[in-house]
Amino acid sequence: MSLHAAFIARSALGCVALFAAMSTSVNAQGKGPAGYPLKSIRFMVPFAPGGTTDIISRMVSQRLSEELGQPLVVDNRGGAGGTIAAEIVARAAGDGYTLIMNHQGMTFNATLYKKLPFNTEKDFAAISLVGVTPNVLVVNTALPVKSVKEFVGFVKTKELSYGSGGVGSSAHIAVELFERLAGIKLLHVPYKGAGPALADTLAGQVQMMIATMPAAAGFVRAGKLRALGVSGAKRSPAFPDLPTIAESGVPGYDYDTWYGVLGPASMPRAMVQWLNATVNRVVTEQPLRDRLAETGLEVDTGTPERFQKIVSADIVRWGKLIKEAGIRIE
Repeated sequence: MSLHAAFIARSALGCVALFAAMSTSVNAQGKGPAGYPLKSIRFMVPFAPGGTTDIISRMVSQRLSEELGQPLVVDNRGGAGGTIAAEIVARAAGDGYTLIMNHQGMTFNATLYKKLPFNTEKDFAAISLVGVTPNVLVVNTALPVKSVKEFVGFVKTKELSYGSGGVGSSAHIAVELFERLAGIKLLHVPYKGAGPALADTLAGQVQMMIATMPAAAGFVRAGKLRALGVSGAKRSPAFPDLPTIAESGVPGYDYDTWYGVLGPASMPRAMVQWLNATVNRVVTEQPLRDRLAETGLEVDTGTPERFQKIVSADIVRWGKLIKEAGIRIE
């Protein structure tokens, strides 16, 4: 073969390889296995509109709709601690057209409820972790404390109450952990949702709450609530000068809230992997990452296997605390 012919042959092979790479790229960013999705996707949210899970879900679903070329229709199905929406997803066909954005509260329910209509660990395909948000310990501004250490000392001399979104809710479990590590006891006042609990903390009907960062941040910045500490193992970029609860006198306290996308366990492996790559890509894009950061969410993705391990580990971790505290929902 002449040098000219060899050059033409190599060029042709190069063009074929380039076209193949471009085709793969287009498929990865557009359609998944068997052209999925071919129609709109039902995107379940297990809580009422306006909450943290709903806010994050709508931000992510809007960008995913653009990426997939099909609408993700947000379907808020609150009630029973998120189990109503979860059951719909667990029983759905594994065709990828019914998904859910859930948070770690789903792992509490495995222990909280005597009997669930699904298996939390086995009936869902963990598609992708989306991110983690710390919570923040806030108190009514009339309370004469300026730090977690002062709060703990004050509680030992006077009975105080705290609000939560209900028995077994994230705010309830967060305070149960805080009480155990701080060696104190507070009066629990459960509400029908985190919103009313936060409203009564503002009004002084209850004195304290460990609330999600997105829900509490605006009130803290406006001076309507006093933030004493961040719940995670590290400080939050949203409030870099606010110490963690652990560094403020309660060593070992670590309570972040994760959010992630799941589907029915019967989803094909190839579809789960493709959706994982797609979700990872869109939430790490700077515009969406920045918008999520404004809510207090730190984007944190990874493989389906990593997400599944987090779910399984949290069922064990929080199940132990719930059993020891004697918390039960019939």
